[in-house]
Amino acid sequence: MCIRDSVSRETLDEVRAGIKDTWLVGLGLIPLGLAFGLLMTQAGYAWWWTPIFSTVIYAKSLEFLAINMVAAGIGPLSAAVTGFMVNFRHIFYGLTYPRHLIRSWWGRRYSAYALTDETYAIVSARGPNAPVSGPRLLTIQVVCQLLWVIPGIIGALAGQIIPPDVQGMEFALNALFIVLAYEALQSSRDFGAVVLAMGMGILAMVLVPSSMLMVSLIAYFLLLLVRYWVPALDKKLTWRVR
Repeated sequence: MCIRDSVSRETLDEVRAGIKDTWLVGLGLIPLGLAFGLLMTQAGYAWWWTPIFSTVIYAKSLEFLAINMVAAGIGPLSAAVTGFMVNFRHIFYGLTYPRHLIRSWWGRRYSAYALTDETYAIVSARGPNAPVSGPRLLTIQVVCQLLWVIPGIIGALAGQIIPPDVQGMEFALNALFIVLAYEALQSSRDFGAVVLAMGMGILAMVLVPSSMLMVSLIAYFLLLLVRYWVPALDKKLTWRVR
């Protein structure tokens, strides 16, 4: 009985820690979810389509794109290719996200489904010297999803009474990505990664502007593999600023 109580208390402590880890980024998800729900109703969808999009797709940038793709009647193949291109970055996340710390089979499946930019940023910002537990990982992901789905529903309901000419809400996604990138940089202090990523993005934009995102992501992915296989090169390309 004491062992069970100890385990329960330890799990509850990890859940509380996960909530504490998530609240700051979660505050950024709230206006983003509100903006998504508002855009859904302004695009002509019934409010209840918002939680369906946010549960079935659950990929924020793709959900914004899906608003127009579904309305335009884009075919399944084109939608699949677009989804793969937009979420290609998740390949990078999956390589290092510590999903193996989750003991439950269903928990690991949910963690793979709920892996987003925000959850990856929260976990990776802790660094290698501050490991997380399985319950803490799941708490971070559950809280992030709730803070996306619930504000989306509220935004969709509010969108039924807000005038349709309100503009600028779609920029909330860009703002959130900027904050996540800044927090990751503050944690790692590796300006080499930023310079290389920007360089590849600019080069791809000049050479293949129509496929800039895909080409730059693939190039950066290959660079990450090379850096992993060649530690000496990785050391030279790591430019930390204290």
